[in-house]
Amino acid sequence: MQLRFDAVSEPSKAGEKWKHLFDSYWPGYKVWFNSQNSPLTPDLATSQEALKKYMPKMWDTYLHLCKLTNADTDIARFLTGFQPPAYISACAQVVIDTDEIQLVRNYDYAAELLEGTLLLSKWNKKKVMGNSDCLIGLVDGMNNSGLCVSLTFGGRKEVGYGFGIPFILRYVLEFCTTTKEAVKVLKGIPSHMSYNVTIVDKTGETKTVMLAPDKAPKVSKIPFATNHQGTVDWPENAVFNQTMKRYNFIKNYLKSKDVKADELAKAFLHPPLYNTKFREGFGTLFTSVYHPKKKSMQLLWPNAKMVQSFSNFVEEQITIYYEQSAVQTSPAISAPAVTATSEGAYNWQDAVVDSLVKSMAGKESKAKQRELREKLMPKGVIQWHEIANFWNEPISY
Repeated sequence: MQLRFDAVSEPSKAGEKWKHLFDSYWPGYKVWFNSQNSPLTPDLATSQEALKKYMPKMWDTYLHLCKLTNADTDIARFLTGFQPPAYISACAQVVIDTDEIQLVRNYDYAAELLEGTLLLSKWNKKKVMGNSDCLIGLVDGMNNSGLCVSLTFGGRKEVGYGFGIPFILRYVLEFCTTTKEAVKVLKGIPSHMSYNVTIVDKTGETKTVMLAPDKAPKVSKIPFATNHQGTVDWPENAVFNQTMKRYNFIKNYLKSKDVKADELAKAFLHPPLYNTKFREGFGTLFTSVYHPKKKSMQLLWPNAKMVQSFSNFVEEQITIYYEQSAVQTSPAISAPAVTATSEGAYNWQDAVVDSLVKSMAGKESKAKQRELREKLMPKGVIQWHEIANFWNEPISY
């Protein structure tokens, strides 16, 4: 299985480049969008009224997109983002504020449903770059004010009145500057399914907002999320995506001493955060890393990366080959592969394990610490499954 990722720069109102993306992906989206038509499916007028009510600043952009696509009723209703069919991803995300502020996320989803587009745009007053979904929506992204957002599925079956979450994230980045503003907007727009949105701005202020169609939004200071909202509501889904295991891994990792931002990003490329169930629709398709102060970001894979910023956004393509047990990059990618030296690789793994041993066995004897260290890193290579097993039990945060 392979996917191509495209970095597309159109720092203006949507134009020819966005229209090309639309023409490429709309046939597939149309099938999906019309797959759940029922007497409860809203008509165009209802959808447009909802957009004007809850996301009024997006109305002019919406009209422009409709004109650009010569929208029929299906397209015009789709572009409102209101009441789309249900869809479920997995994902994990965390903000760290140590040597730098950084938002890291893994996107775990069915490969055949991914657009694979990193889009730089300026549809309103702010530049926005992020991973596109539903053509105008985003699953994660950042604007040139340094505001970063990311979503994970909230682990609940309920579907109700509201908008698709990628459309909501687009609205946040188009018009918000701070985390406080973003929280206010998120609390005011209904989401048709349950999602966790983690937000950080350039000052480091971080919040996670838990959205649901049948509950009031809940705002938390916890700087990370996986696929549940406080407690597990859908046990079968939780077992499949290991939401508690990944949640506890992140929680305890952040409790480790002297954790650096780049070390955390590398941890997202390993189990239990990195997933390889690609055939089951639960493989990690990419890792996003956002740097709000630098106004730059990266897309990472185990053997490749794409680096972009608002000041130097380069259009490029990269092809990733996925296997059930591994991921390899194409021999002809345009982005450089990660080529850390063996010494460099040892240094960061060594530092991570030292911090984990201090956190997990700091009060034990030196012999016990050495025993744990050898179990976590035999022959100089981190055993991430061992760390996950140690952290499988909840610890108060």
